[in-house]
Amino acid sequence: MAVSLPQSDPGHLVWKRTTVDGRTALYGVAGEGTPVLFLHGWGLGQHSYKRALKRLVRMGTRVYAPALPGFGGTPDLPSRHFSFDGYADWVDQFLTAVKVDEPCFVVGHSFGGGVSIQFAHDFPERVRTLVLINSVGGSRWNDNDRQLKDRPLWDWGIHFPGDILGPRALARVLPVVLEDAVPNLVRNPLAFWKVAGLARTADLHDELEALKARELPIVILWGDKDKIIPRASFDDLCTAIGRAGEVVKGNHSWLLADPDSFGEVMTNVLSVARLAKSLEDEDR
Repeated sequence: MAVSLPQSDPGHLVWKRTTVDGRTALYGVAGEGTPVLFLHGWGLGQHSYKRALKRLVRMGTRVYAPALPGFGGTPDLPSRHFSFDGYADWVDQFLTAVKVDEPCFVVGHSFGGGVSIQFAHDFPERVRTLVLINSVGGSRWNDNDRQLKDRPLWDWGIHFPGDILGPRALARVLPVVLEDAVPNLVRNPLAFWKVAGLARTADLHDELEALKARELPIVILWGDKDKIIPRASFDDLCTAIGRAGEVVKGNHSWLLADPDSFGEVMTNVLSVARLAKSLEDEDR
């Protein structure tokens, strides 16, 4: 049973608790209409995306934004289930707990994109459209076909602070990132780094090819200044689904710095997907 947490502004996401696999899970929810499941990036949580998620709510959707296991106060996965498959199973149980029984628009950012790919692969009846934003899961590091899993940790590290924020977005994004990242690191440092390792070595090319064969609508977005997810990795994701992705201006977390641009992109995605669904319904 979901329990609401105190919320001062009813126009924002309402923070709630539910129980998944016998343990507490925290999530934000807002809006009415088509269900949208938003899965956050590594080290962050549902709070960091409040401004971007409001744009989705305004489109006539009901947004569910869970804190994935290991973040935001949601306990991490048991060791035996610590994998993308385990995260996908958890997401399926979460949707059952919050009584979502129709296919969702699933939107995943960064690590959440990898979870979204696995979830769509393992639970096809749950997903109407998949949107991947600067997602992990591509195997290539550079144009010489070096594997992303072989990228040295120091190379990730030197790009991470500036690429997550960027000089222009520092004042706007830093407070909301710290709202999630610092408590996550203090609360559960082991999960913080374990998930980083899982994200760094993710290769979900085969799962995406399977989704292509099922003809699942997939949109892949990537920020042109992203140094965390390199261009080669983005191209690898696009190759797997057999179509070009969309390049937007910004770094790894462009949707935090520019939620209006995120809203514009998602308006187009949702409009096309809704039109396709209405045509399918007419043909039945």
